[in-house]
Amino acid sequence: MTASPIAPNANLNTVSSPDAGEVIAEQQRIRRNRKVQRIWLGLVLVAIFALVLVGGATRLTDSGLSITEWKPIHGVIPPLSEAEWQEELELYRQIPEYQLINKGMSLDEFKTIYWWEWAHRLLARGVGILFGVPLLIFLVTGRVEKRLRWPLFGLLVLGGLQGAVGWWMVASGLVDRVDVSQYRLATHLTLACLIFAAIVWVMRGLAPHSADPVPSEGLTRGAGALTGLILVQIYLGGLVAGLDAGLASNTWPLMNGALVPEGLLEISPAWRNFFENELTVQFVHRLGGYLLFGLALWHMLASIRRGAGSTHCRRSIVLFGLVTIQALIGIVVIVTQVPVSWALAHQGWAVVVLGFAVAHWRGFFGAYPMETKIRIRS
Repeated sequence: MTASPIAPNANLNTVSSPDAGEVIAEQQRIRRNRKVQRIWLGLVLVAIFALVLVGGATRLTDSGLSITEWKPIHGVIPPLSEAEWQEELELYRQIPEYQLINKGMSLDEFKTIYWWEWAHRLLARGVGILFGVPLLIFLVTGRVEKRLRWPLFGLLVLGGLQGAVGWWMVASGLVDRVDVSQYRLATHLTLACLIFAAIVWVMRGLAPHSADPVPSEGLTRGAGALTGLILVQIYLGGLVAGLDAGLASNTWPLMNGALVPEGLLEISPAWRNFFENELTVQFVHRLGGYLLFGLALWHMLASIRRGAGSTHCRRSIVLFGLVTIQALIGIVVIVTQVPVSWALAHQGWAVVVLGFAVAHWRGFFGAYPMETKIRIRS
């Protein structure tokens, strides 16, 4: 008589065939829960991607300061009457951006920038609900595996923090500036992408993985380094956006006729140039792009050499392709003087590259082990 099969990854002591079916049923339940949670997290990722794009459009259309108050609940409702629109416009007239740049703006022109910022805030609230409500349901019904409870709760906290960082960013442009602080804008963008990356990591861990062995630990470290460098590039891109530094030089591969343009260290102390000098910020962002391209190329060639034909190798080739496309989009953005459409494509594709890089890196570690609540009696 043959023993009943036991699914892999179950944490068992000794096996007794009469109870093996219970373990298999429990594992099937976990797989079903994981599939539902992957769908849920996938929808959250789509919403965050849309949020990043709308946020980019809000910045590129100079709409981010059109709403001068933070009303997390009441702010869901836009102005519904002419008097309410006039009230919002009057609030906007009190800040430096209106007084120094947009003085005389008509109500219709104000509505255009208002709707961009309102849509961005509404979408942000929607992401919070889309993540928080299902998470609560999964927790109450016992469908979240123990190892994931704190990480998912941590993501919920980060989402709340991101909302506060968003207002902290907006507040920087309401008193002494005509735009938001590039430091705060870059922080806001990077935190959004960090949340995106963490969700991809969890989601990938809930999915089945290839049985292909890891070719080398060096490739695992390389995949992690690529992910980290992409996040750094996104931060630098946030500085570029915050300073409108994409307009500092609009030629490639040279900048203002030189490989190393003059004026990189005009501000004192020198460190401020890397955050406040438009030319320096674009120069550093370009260097980061070259470094990322080179690292992605090295990672792909090393993967081909050490694990040709494996899933890890195929993913490294795709990742290099995605990085190459991003580099080409970046060049187009520069030489065409930062049109909104191409700038949004550059920002959106950066999120795509980040998401795939995280999934690729996570693939080296395999799926989360399956821990059943049932233990076989001896």
